[in-house]
Amino acid sequence: NSKILSKELATLGQKPVIFTSLKKRFYYPDSKMKNGTWHIALPMSVDDVLKEVKGNQVAFQDCFIADVIFLLSFPLLTMPDIPGFLPITTPQGSPLIASQMSCVPSSVVVVADMETFQTNDSFRTWTRIRVPPNILTDDERHNVSDVYLSWDGIFFLINSVLYIRTFIAFRRLGRDENLPDNGISGATIRKWCWVKYLIKNKERSAMAVWTKNEVYLGYLSLIFVKLTTTEKLKSLLNISPADTLTIQNVAFLAHPLELAIILNYCTTCSINKKIYLVIYNEDTEQWMKQDFALDVTSDTVLSAYFIYSAMPDLLLWDKHRLYYCYHNFTDTGIIQTPTEFGNLSRLSQNSTIHNVFIDYYGNVVVKMKNNIMFYFKANIRDAVKLHVWINSTMKSLTAMSSFGVVFLIHVFENGTVYPQEYPLRLEAESVAFTIKEKCPYVAFLNNIFTVFYFLDKGQNISIWTQIVYPENVGLYIMVESYGPKILQEKHHIHYEIALGYCTKTMTITFFQTKNYEAVDDYFKLQNENMGLQLIHVRPSASARTCPIAQKVSDMGRSKPLPPFNKKECLQHDFFYNIEKSYLRNKPSKNLRVKYDWNEYGCPLRLDFGEKFHPVLQLFNENGYIEDVEVNFIVWEIHGRNDYSFNNTMKKSGCLNEAQTWKSMIARNKHLPLGEVWGPENYKHCFSYAIGKPGDLNQPYEIINKSNYNHLVWPVDHSGMYVFRVKILDPNY
Repeated sequence: NSKILSKELATLGQKPVIFTSLKKRFYYPDSKMKNGTWHIALPMSVDDVLKEVKGNQVAFQDCFIADVIFLLSFPLLTMPDIPGFLPITTPQGSPLIASQMSCVPSSVVVVADMETFQTNDSFRTWTRIRVPPNILTDDERHNVSDVYLSWDGIFFLINSVLYIRTFIAFRRLGRDENLPDNGISGATIRKWCWVKYLIKNKERSAMAVWTKNEVYLGYLSLIFVKLTTTEKLKSLLNISPADTLTIQNVAFLAHPLELAIILNYCTTCSINKKIYLVIYNEDTEQWMKQDFALDVTSDTVLSAYFIYSAMPDLLLWDKHRLYYCYHNFTDTGIIQTPTEFGNLSRLSQNSTIHNVFIDYYGNVVVKMKNNIMFYFKANIRDAVKLHVWINSTMKSLTAMSSFGVVFLIHVFENGTVYPQEYPLRLEAESVAFTIKEKCPYVAFLNNIFTVFYFLDKGQNISIWTQIVYPENVGLYIMVESYGPKILQEKHHIHYEIALGYCTKTMTITFFQTKNYEAVDDYFKLQNENMGLQLIHVRPSASARTCPIAQKVSDMGRSKPLPPFNKKECLQHDFFYNIEKSYLRNKPSKNLRVKYDWNEYGCPLRLDFGEKFHPVLQLFNENGYIEDVEVNFIVWEIHGRNDYSFNNTMKKSGCLNEAQTWKSMIARNKHLPLGEVWGPENYKHCFSYAIGKPGDLNQPYEIINKSNYNHLVWPVDHSGMYVFRVKILDPNY
């Protein structure tokens, strides 16, 4: 049994660990096995749910143990099945529709023509979703046209009206939520999971809702904001006000902060129309018109799905064909087939496209309504027909399992649901073997181990990637970048050839050389050079048989913050008084203040004569990063100034008079104390060209780790001081 096998593997040197794919942390088993099992303790986390069991390279009967990805999150609740509630369904005979949470793929809602089903474990178990009577008519209950699953609940689109089913209620959404009462054409949720990303201005939307002429962004807690109208988009596209412009579809990009609006444009609108596309960035609040136009018949309805890539790679489809838009809309066309010029219906007994499945590795599965499936990969321009797997009358659809791979969901006429694993890789290789398709390269490797890299000022990061291919094929490595051009790149390529194979290794270094010192507008320059940039590394050519790993990473520029110590003192708030003569602004009476333990943490206890030289440490969610070496200032937040510094300007090496709190307050009387001095107006005193001569025997009020400047306390009274700190170095 498994325990005996585990013991045998342990004697051969096996010892598994659990690796978290998002935060890149390792968790190790206890030192000794217990009764043939390894025990590993894992913390529960909402932003690190994807785990992977990894082991040593130990062979057992000439076989290795494969790594296994699994999902571990907090227990997720399902909607209660309340007696007396009624089914909510699609029209009789309709295919299944479903919605899946991007960051919890095991959570799925499926709507059939007899019931609606919800699962949190990829349909190992499931429950029915029903609605209370007397809210919908029988015709409305059986006319669901789409469904959307979110943290707020399950949204249903019925007769162009949006409803929501929560744990406690089922209700219609409308003007109270800043949405139209009717006329809603569709809605969408995010398809790709980004746990980490950088947004400067506001919260990121989770949902988009649209009518023919308006688009709304949805946020958590049922907050909706109108984004734009077609009248505004006409001016962006330079379209005459007399022409017709309507919204065909809205889709979120793989980029965590962008969404696309797909538009219908026509003049007479009787025979043909053009499809245009604009992209909106929620962080910069900018619109980008894309160099894309597609001619279709006026009755064509298009669905859209952006592939997981750095550049906007898009798939569009109608009932019969798929249209591809690769490499930021520079490569467009129809996905071709060996016959029938890309018309999938003619190759599937006149069936129509039901749903399109895309995973993080670039695999694309197109399922027809009669369950015939076609397959291709990202950046591939033709599809192949897969072997028949499902009976043509079975109600089924494709979805992503908790392991990130495709699986099939079957719904039977008796109202039961059955999940089935689908061996996509084996099926695709079987077809590729028949048509003798080969991958143009042998291996494509890189050291991109995380989806988010954080770069601070002055930092850089280097990654490497390697491709091995047969001699005379002529492949190369492509580095694609999308987003604000805030980082510079430096490439180094090493090339070698041996035994008929070529190996190219590329090292890419990302860095920033911007100097923030003594600029006219420090905050503007910093904001312009802070943001999110997506990087995609891929080979120049590929095929369906290639083991593509869609390595997309986003690089953010900002600064992490350290934590407070909240464990080494009695945890409570208290009040104390500050003598009015000790305050900077000399008020007429003493100041009573509250010590907020939750905000300030545990206070330090110091003796009168004890030297206090603050040392700043930088932390992020993974812990300690470094000691801060650069200049910083401190000030007492309540206005106390009954303390000083032991170093003078002369002792610190100043050539001209240094900045002080007194001089900076005098220059910026209109600003609050915390804003009068900072990296935006800092000037050092170590040059005759900066500043002016003055009294160098004044206290030097700037501290760093190595200047031995410390705070000097009064000896005639005790006091409570709450300091705030600010980094002065503009390039840190």
